[in-house]
Amino acid sequence: MGTRVLLLDAAPGRLLDRELERLLGHGLAVTLNLRRVADRVSARVAWTGRVDFTDLDVFDEPALIAEIVRDGRGYHAVKSRAGVPLRAGLLAAATDPALSNRLRVIGRAGAGTDHVDLAAAARHGVTVTHTPGSNANAVAEFALAQLLALTRNLPAHNEAAHQGRWSTPATPAVELSELTLGIVGLGRIGLALAGRATGLGMAVQGFSRHPSGAPVRRTESLGALLAASDVVSVHLPLTPQTRGLIGRKELALMKPGSVLLNTSRGGIVDEQALADALRAPAHPLAAAAVDTFVHEHAAFASPLFGLPNALLTPHIAGMTRSAMAEAALGCADHLAALLAGRPDGIPVVTP
Repeated sequence: MGTRVLLLDAAPGRLLDRELERLLGHGLAVTLNLRRVADRVSARVAWTGRVDFTDLDVFDEPALIAEIVRDGRGYHAVKSRAGVPLRAGLLAAATDPALSNRLRVIGRAGAGTDHVDLAAAARHGVTVTHTPGSNANAVAEFALAQLLALTRNLPAHNEAAHQGRWSTPATPAVELSELTLGIVGLGRIGLALAGRATGLGMAVQGFSRHPSGAPVRRTESLGALLAASDVVSVHLPLTPQTRGLIGRKELALMKPGSVLLNTSRGGIVDEQALADALRAPAHPLAAAAVDTFVHEHAAFASPLFGLPNALLTPHIAGMTRSAMAEAALGCADHLAALLAGRPDGIPVVTP
């Protein structure tokens, strides 16, 4: 029967074939969830006889548990891309001794693992791996796109032009060399953004709770960074320590006319506090660009809906061909190595 792997959401487009070939090349028995494949018919035609298929909403936990325990077979590993919630109840079901194959590895094609109950995974002996850095360039570029769109007010000019209105700025825009960028979190993505922003002539400063040899001027506190930055970009993982890190108090510290960018995780910035700030004419915050939300996918909802000074995108910052290929193929390699008992050099996440 082989070592069984469930692909909850495979890489899109032509990357699907590359991901499946990589997994099969490692000798793994793959079950592909068709629900999140754009061309299901073509996938069936191309891969029938080589992989098994299922069709389920991976955000429906009872349906996902039912698939994992179906016929008592179980899976040795599951792989996700979109941050499918893998919580304590599911992990308990997936590691039930009655299953022929108990869950041993969870793979994330991406950096964040906040969708996994890491404590429960550790209790049940499940190793969690991911692909840190695979989307660093993509997200850094996207943050720059957000920055340029808001500092030049492109959404408003675009809307006016589509309505047949010839709008010119009431006041001249500022150039990047006139702006200071504050980066919250100096990991791979934060440093990639810092390098690009510096190359475009921006003054860059950063705040990080962890020691770093990063070539970025560091502020002594988050508050100091917020108060001295024209643009603030958030690049942190979602943890108990970072949840709600930027709320009403922190937003009130920002410079008049400043801009906030969040491509990290929903929950780090208080969405309701951000929405209230953007609605208040006297608030120092002028605009925000948000790519990640507390409620995403089928549950997508936010108090930011409808605000003209909020640029909203559906968690797409890391979705470039290069980034997604690196994440998908890297995750496949990590799963295979861990399932084969070769953990050396494989990134794992612990509680």
